[in-house]
Amino acid sequence: MQSLHTPSDLSVMFDDDHAVANAGLALAGLLCEKLGLEELCDETISIAPFPGRRAATLVHSLVIGGTCIDDADVLRSGSTAAVLSHRVMAPSTLGTFLRGFSFGHVRQLDAVAEKLLARAWALGAGPGDAPMTIDIDSTILEVHGKLKAGAGYGYTGVLGYHPVLATRADTGEVLHLRFRKGSANTQRGAQRFVREVVGRVRRAGASGPLTLRADSGFHSQYVVRACRDHDVRYSITVRQTPSIARAIEGIDEAAWAEIDYTTNGEAWVAETNYQDQRLIVRRTKLHEPRPALFPEYRYHAFLTDREGDATFLDADHRRHAVVELAIRDLKEGSGLEHCPSGDFNANAAWAVLTSIAHNLLRWVGALGLEMTGPLVAKTIRRKFITVPGRLTTSARRRRLHLPTNWPWATQWSQCFARLVKLQT
Repeated sequence: MQSLHTPSDLSVMFDDDHAVANAGLALAGLLCEKLGLEELCDETISIAPFPGRRAATLVHSLVIGGTCIDDADVLRSGSTAAVLSHRVMAPSTLGTFLRGFSFGHVRQLDAVAEKLLARAWALGAGPGDAPMTIDIDSTILEVHGKLKAGAGYGYTGVLGYHPVLATRADTGEVLHLRFRKGSANTQRGAQRFVREVVGRVRRAGASGPLTLRADSGFHSQYVVRACRDHDVRYSITVRQTPSIARAIEGIDEAAWAEIDYTTNGEAWVAETNYQDQRLIVRRTKLHEPRPALFPEYRYHAFLTDREGDATFLDADHRRHAVVELAIRDLKEGSGLEHCPSGDFNANAAWAVLTSIAHNLLRWVGALGLEMTGPLVAKTIRRKFITVPGRLTTSARRRRLHLPTNWPWATQWSQCFARLVKLQT
C-alpha cells in the first residue's frame, strides 16, 4: 500500500530550541567531566584565557566526527551545548586558540593527554599488571597547497605531514603521538619516541610486561637499545639487506615449517640467528595460473627477543596490522582527515586533540559499554553518539528525550548509568 505522506508534503522549520543534534554527547561529556579535561587544560596549558573550554569544545566536535574547525558550530545548535559540562566556544575563537600554540604549548597539551590516559586507566580502562603490546607506526596526512608550514614530500611522494604514533594493540587507544614535518624520515626521533611511550604507559599504570611491535621503518640498533634499556620485549621487521638475505639463504630447507595461509598460496616459517638476535622468517609462495620452472618465494623477516616458537611469534607479529585500524579511525571521517591551519604548531595541537577524542570514544566503550577488543569509532559514533534528542525541563529537572524504538536504547541507558557511578 502506498504511503499517504511523501517528503514533498513536509513543511521544514529550523525553530526548535530544545533539539539536541547529537544527544550521545551526554556520554562523552559525562566522561570528560569525570576525567577533568577542562580543569586539566586550565592548569597545564599556559595560553589564552580559559584554554580548558576551548580544548573541550574541539574534543567534543571531533567526537561527533568533526573534520574542521567550523564543524564545532554544531555544538551551538539547539540545546546541544546543554548536555556538556562546559561553555561551547565559537569557531573563530577556536581558530585563534589553535594559532596561538607554540612547540611548548603542544607539549603541554601532550601532558594533558597523558594525564587523561592515566585517569581513564585508573577508572578501569587500563591493562593493570596484565601484559600489553604497543604498536608503533607512522602515517602520511595529505594536504593540498604548499602554504601549510612544515608540509613536504616524503618517501611516498605525497605532500603532507608525517606523524608517528603508538597504539595499544588490544583496544586501539593512542598512547602517544608526535607530529612531524612531511619530509621527516620514518626513523627520525624513533628512539626518543619509544622511550617516551614506555615512560608514559608506566606512569599511567601499566605495570605488566610490555612488548613493542614495529615495521622495518623503525628497525635500528638505537630502537632495540631503547627497548632493552626499559626491559621491553620487541618484534621489529627488518629490511632485506644483503646481510639479512645471506642469513635467510643459510637456513636449511628442512627447518621450514608449513603454516596456514591464504587459499591461493602457501607459507612456511623458520628461524636463525642474526647478530645474537632471533631472526624469524616467513616464506610465501602464491599459486600462479602457470607454475614457474623454479619456485619464487617472498620473504618477510623480523628480529625479536621474545620467547616462544617461531610459528606463534610470526602469527603475533602479523597482528601488528591492527595499528592501521586505529590510523583509519583517526583519518577517515575524523579529525586527521584534514589539517585545518597553515601553522605547523596549530596542526600539531589539532592532532593531539584528535587523539584525545579518539581515546574518549574508546573509554566510553570500555567503561560504559563494557566492550572488549579493538573498538571502531564509527560504530560507537553511529549507535551511541549521533542519536538525536530533545531537552526539556520539568519540576526543575532536566530530561533528555531520545527516539522511541532506538535499537541500542538499553545499552545507551546502561552506559550512562555506569559512567555516572564512576568514582574519580
